[in-house]
Order: sequence, then structure tokens, then C-alpha cells
Amino acid sequence: MYVTGRLAALIGLGVVPVILLSLAAGGSDGGDSTGAGIPSGTVAWLAVAGWLLLCAIAAIADASASADPRAIRIERETPARARLGVPVRATITVAVTGPRRLRGLLRDGWEPTAGAEPSRQALDIPAGESRTLPVTFVPRRRGERRTAFVAVRSLGPLGLAGRQAVTSAPAALRVLPPFHASRHLPSRLARLRELDGSTSVQVRGQGTEFDSLREYVRGDDVRSIDWRATARARTTMLRTWRPERDRHVVIVIDTGRTSAARVGDGTRLDAAMESALLLAALADRAGDHVHLLMFDRVVRARVSGVRGSRLLPALVDAMAGVEPQLIDTDWDAALAQASRLTSHASLVVLLTALDAASASRTLLSRLPAVTARGRVLVGAVTDVLLEQNAAERDRSDDLWLAAAAERTLLDTRRLTDALTRLGADAILRGPDELPPQIADRYLALKAAGRL
Repeated sequence: MYVTGRLAALIGLGVVPVILLSLAAGGSDGGDSTGAGIPSGTVAWLAVAGWLLLCAIAAIADASASADPRAIRIERETPARARLGVPVRATITVAVTGPRRLRGLLRDGWEPTAGAEPSRQALDIPAGESRTLPVTFVPRRRGERRTAFVAVRSLGPLGLAGRQAVTSAPAALRVLPPFHASRHLPSRLARLRELDGSTSVQVRGQGTEFDSLREYVRGDDVRSIDWRATARARTTMLRTWRPERDRHVVIVIDTGRTSAARVGDGTRLDAAMESALLLAALADRAGDHVHLLMFDRVVRARVSGVRGSRLLPALVDAMAGVEPQLIDTDWDAALAQASRLTSHASLVVLLTALDAASASRTLLSRLPAVTARGRVLVGAVTDVLLEQNAAERDRSDDLWLAAAAERTLLDTRRLTDALTRLGADAILRGPDELPPQIADRYLALKAAGRL
């Protein structure tokens, strides 16, 4: 049972006049007692108690006359997946199975980060009928957002009180990464088509694949002349080349404690996911095999052996529930797991942080074994505020912040130089610039025939 503000207003409206009338009656009889010898103060309190008892009886009767909130049936139509920050619609159907009309309020028990609106909805359903209520989700956090119940308040005819019950109605909504970096995909695909020969641009380089034959044109590289084809065709024929296909791209995302740092509007892990999705979409269109590993000390997510239209859904579904872990990443185990994904020479893309030498010591020691098998690209998300903090030295308080920022930038430069000496490429950019920069470096490797 619950009571409403209307009951409180009723009590207030009745108590004040009762007290005033009792005091007035006591004053007209001499001020100390009534005609029956009862003190006026006692009369006032008895009147108040009587009014309160009357209000309580009215509230109990009103609640008893309300519909049973347990006599309902709940049905949901909730989408299985939604993208972070993108509105999706759902419905909840309430059917009254009891003999009375249900008037009241419904509250759905979704987590606040699910962004379910409205959170409370009015109900007015005749007996034996049902109503479908719309719900809009604007998720504010990745992962599995759940609800386990629906709370229904049934209001009495007088609106003084009612009954409340909680009905089990479980549901789940899987919130996927937003993939804002997809806006960079069309321009990179156009460049990929140029490399692939769709716009009549052919490349030649070490490690590229034969594509077709065409007639020699003045200015072409004579080293590409196919003499056998020339003898058959009785005109000079030239070989054209295209970037190699069926290469392997292994993307390793660090989910350790450094990935929890805030950069921009999200975390480093969010920016790493954006970079991985853009690179995976581009590499799949280029005909390469894409493997994903998210790791700290155990495997948090793994995608391998998926191609074509099923790749991106598999990636975002695997990434959805992964959160940063406040532990140091075991790079020995991470790189060992990555090597098990493919036995072929591959491009290994490591998405991590490069601002603490202590956290990167194991990575640097293991990196030569990885660079010996293929190319290594390290992408790191940097805080764009560091350079601003390092430059601001107007006040004495700013000097301490500038010194800390300079120290972080110095460590980052040292780690970058160490990676370069070990044979890896390093890209350090802000969260918005890192995904397109990694995609551009992949295309540059393709164009140079180094992948």
C-alpha cells in the first residue's frame, strides 16, 4: 500500500479547522474547559485524532477499492542491440487480467545508463484489456544493459491511496560501440580502389601481385615488360600489379589499466575500438584476413576467421561488453596469444598507451620477436591537453602542471624512439585523429608493397 499527496492535503485541510474550532469553543466557555468539564486542549486533540482516524479509514478503503497490481501480464518488444548514443524504440504491453479497471503508474526497472524514456508512464486500462506503451532508449554506456522487473502502482477511486507490486519482466539490451570513425571510411575506400586498379591506377613494387597485361606506353618501367606475351602479341606488353591480397592483419587492443585513462569525451579503450573498427573494415574490403584480440592478463574478446559482411557485426558484438581492467597488461601472454591467431606473416597492430616506461618495458623486450615475423604498427592515444598544459606557465601553479606534462611527453618520445629502433612504426595521435592515421598507414604499406 502507498499514499499520495492528496491524503496529506486532506489531513492538513481538516486538522487546522478542527483545532481552530476547538480553541474557539474553549474560549467561549471560559478558556479552560468545556461545559462537560473537559479541558479545551483535550477537546482539540480528540478532534484531531478523530479526523486522522477518519482519513486513515478513507485511505484504507480507497486502497482496497483499487485494482490488484499483481493481476497483470507484461510483454516486451525490445531490440537485441543498439549503438551507443543512437536512439532505438521498444514497446511494453500491459494486459489487465483482474476484474477491475487499472489506473495508476508504471515504472520500468532499466539501469539508468540504458537511457530508457519515459521512466514512468501513466496507466488507465479497463479490465480484460491491454495497452502498448512506447519506450525510447538512448544508451549512455556500452555493454549489457538489463532490467529485471516492472513496478506498478494502482490508484484508488478517490486518489488518496493505492497498492503497489513488482512484477518480474526481465529483458536485456546489448549496447555496441558507436563507430564514429566510419565517416572516414568512404575516402579510404576510394584510395583503396585506386590502389587496387578499379580506377586504372596500378602499382608495381616488391611483394605485389600480378594483375593483368596491357600494351606498353612510352614512359612505363621497362622492367615490367612481359617478353613472352610480347612475342605472342607481336607488340610490347606490360605487366600491371596490384596490392597483395589475403594478407593477415592482427589487431591487439590493450585492456589494462592504461586503457582506462580519460581522453576527450571517452577513454583510451574507446578510441582504440574506433581505430580497430575502421582498420578492420578497410582491411576486409582489401581482401585481407582480420583477427582481433582484446587482452590484459586474460582474453577479454577474440574474433578470428570471420570475413565479409559478418566481420563488423562480430567485432562490435565482441567489443560491447569489454571494460578497462585496473591491472597491468601481461605482454608476454598477449603477444603469445596473438601469434596463435595466424601462422602467416602478418601486420600486427598494437593499440595501447605510450606514456609510462614501466608499463611498456615488457612490450619492448618482446617486440623484436614479433618484428622478425612481420610488420608491427603501434597506435597510441595521446591526451591533447598535455601540450596545452606544457605551454601554460603564466602562474606559479601552472608550473607544476607544465612540469608534469613535459615529463609525460618526454617519456612518450623516448618510448617512440625505442619502438622505431626495434623495427616498429609508432603513431601517436588524439582520440579523433588516431583512427584515420592508422588507416592511412595501412594504405601506405599496401601501396609500397610492404604488406
